[in-house]
Amino acid sequence: MNTQPFILLIPKLHGLVQFEDVGFSYPNHLRKNELVLKGLCLELKPGQTVALCGPSGGGKSTIAALLERFYDTSEGRVLIDNADIRSLDPTWLRTNVIGYISQDPVLFATSIKENIRYGRPSASEAEVMEAAKMANAHDFISSFPDGYDTMVGERGVALSGGQKQRITIARALLKDPKILILDEATSALDTESEAIVQQALDKAMEGRTTLVIAHRLSTIRNADVIAVIVRGELVESGSHEELLTKRGVYWQLIAAQSSAAGSSVAASLFS
Repeated sequence: MNTQPFILLIPKLHGLVQFEDVGFSYPNHLRKNELVLKGLCLELKPGQTVALCGPSGGGKSTIAALLERFYDTSEGRVLIDNADIRSLDPTWLRTNVIGYISQDPVLFATSIKENIRYGRPSASEAEVMEAAKMANAHDFISSFPDGYDTMVGERGVALSGGQKQRITIARALLKDPKILILDEATSALDTESEAIVQQALDKAMEGRTTLVIAHRLSTIRNADVIAVIVRGELVESGSHEELLTKRGVYWQLIAAQSSAAGSSVAASLFS
């Protein structure tokens, strides 16, 4: 049970994130004895981009869920700027500190302007427009007859996948989070849309501590640190070049994705 004093906010955020000996089991009867993370130690320095890769079910999304404090750790702790995350107000954390962009953008059946403004309801129209420009969304929004007042329909049905994703990026930028989580943010897009959205993401990541969850390794080669997670454990970390030189798990994952025989390589590696 958490006995630490409650902290509403951190006055001056830097964006240092630390996972210290984190162990985690999901709190339900089906998976409560399954240790999803085991002794995880991971650090994201302020402004640094750290990418998580590894086989599905290895614990990558769980790491993101713990950072957003949707769950508390079973063992160890998660720190933001040296403050235990359990001492922080979860609403403040998710509203002001962390921006989350997933492969399945969530839009509401209202206008484009209000969908962006959801990131910070007090934002002015000029601030909404500036966020859209940074997200490479302003031009396509302006091309609609109703511009920012265009209704997007239920779950954004009136927009393409790339357009929806750029609106969610604008929403995150409007919040101006110090920490950004990208969860397969371009995996559902075609090649042309992916390139445009990736440009917007690159802008969004500037000056922010960023945690990237990826299955396609081609999207994370430029990360400052790549952390390979297998069965809930950090098995190796380093830059793309450093990990290729090691010829370890990451090297085998690269081979698995670039080779016609990759599925058998992956199967032997993770069986």
